[in-house]
Amino acid sequence: MDEAVIYTILGEAGFTRMVSAFYDRIKTDDLIGPMYPPDEMEAAEERLLHFLLFRFGNDPRYQAKRGHPRLRMRHAPFPIGEAEAERWLQLMDEAMDEAKVPESIQLELRSFFTMVAHNMKNQ
Repeated sequence: MDEAVIYTILGEAGFTRMVSAFYDRIKTDDLIGPMYPPDEMEAAEERLLHFLLFRFGNDPRYQAKRGHPRLRMRHAPFPIGEAEAERWLQLMDEAMDEAKVPESIQLELRSFFTMVAHNMKNQ
């Protein structure tokens, strides 16, 4: 499925709901939560939202603030192994369900998120 189709179906509001639901889970997660300092949580949420809007909707906000995503480099300081990648995916799956992301695009998003999560592993 084309990224533009996903963006058309979900829209900025849908991505915002999904990212918000995801970060609500991060705040209380015992494995991944400690990687996010409480005073950085809001900024991290905004970065993920803008990244997804850039990736799927060609929205310029992420690049205007951060330049090229360079995700692996940006995540290098954090210990990310199989357990962390799988938990990230679990929390994102739960967030998609809570945000009522249509099933017609959940599989495509899950495929993208799986690729990204496993590419971040450095342990």
